[in-house]
Amino acid sequence: MLETLDETVLAGHAGYQNHQHIVALSDAEAGLRGFIAIHDTTLGPALGGCRMWNYADSASALTDALRLSAGMTAKNALANLDFGGGKAVLIGDPRKDKTPGLFRALGRAIETLGGRYITAEDVGVTMADMDFTAQATGHVRGTSASGLGDPSPYTALGVFHGILAAASHRFGVIGLAGLTVSLKGLGSVGFRLAEKLHDAGARLIVSDIDRTAVTRAVDAFGAASVDPDDAHRVAADIFAPCALGGDLNAKTIPEIAAAIVAGAANNQLASEADADRLHGRGILYAPDFAINAGGVIAIALGRPGVSEARIAQKAEAIGVTLRAIFARARAENRATFHIADQFAQERLVAARARSAA
Repeated sequence: MLETLDETVLAGHAGYQNHQHIVALSDAEAGLRGFIAIHDTTLGPALGGCRMWNYADSASALTDALRLSAGMTAKNALANLDFGGGKAVLIGDPRKDKTPGLFRALGRAIETLGGRYITAEDVGVTMADMDFTAQATGHVRGTSASGLGDPSPYTALGVFHGILAAASHRFGVIGLAGLTVSLKGLGSVGFRLAEKLHDAGARLIVSDIDRTAVTRAVDAFGAASVDPDDAHRVAADIFAPCALGGDLNAKTIPEIAAAIVAGAANNQLASEADADRLHGRGILYAPDFAINAGGVIAIALGRPGVSEARIAQKAEAIGVTLRAIFARARAENRATFHIADQFAQERLVAARARSAA
């Protein structure tokens, strides 16, 4: 069952930004609970992954859907993709609650939206899950039929080139040799990023709640390790948050020892005010929705006939985008987050003007 939520219901939820369409998902027989949030379709149908998480309650899940979908609008705009922003979040433990029927039910719900929202895999969701979703709708990417496979290598590739751009801007260097990176989160993206940083000559300090992943990184890269709660505090040139969001907040920002924050996590800022806190401390921040767009680039372009080299080239261009953001931020003495959002809004405004002409 789908229930459309109106503005009176949504006004009290953090993250609501005049979203175009939000639906609550409910199918007791299939075990489906969650939300689909369509934020903006100015540039095209809303494209954004499906996340499954054991949320504390429905309000927390809705807040995540609202924030993530708005972030996808900016991410897709900055990446010069012809897609708007949307997100699906499912309430449940991805280790225990996933079934083929659940994802077929999700597909049926997406199909009723008539192509306004296109889904793909995200945290807690796999390509196999998307294959089940595709049995009920064609509005899905990242399936085995696409031939793309796991998009996380492209996310890691884009973040790596973003870190190169940040190091060049902040330190005036070419490459990362001799620099120290504190990398928090060694999941599929974080571990691949650690490999690239190691190969580029960076010294690594790694952390993750999964001790097995930490041990693997220490053995593979000669990395030091710290508790995840201390990852932002350790002496390093670059702090790379690659776990869940909210790591940059009023408590942690005064404790950050690095000159650069650049990582793969979504929603790294607890609030927009934290962008100004980073700027006030002179810390160069690579906005998350700019630097971690490699995955959605791969999902957007990953169709039969599109080469891996073309996708990689587009992901590597994230570094070029960030250089432009950093340059304007320096010229205007403003936080990079606000500049990146301005870039995205400029593209949306231009698209709306063309549509109205």
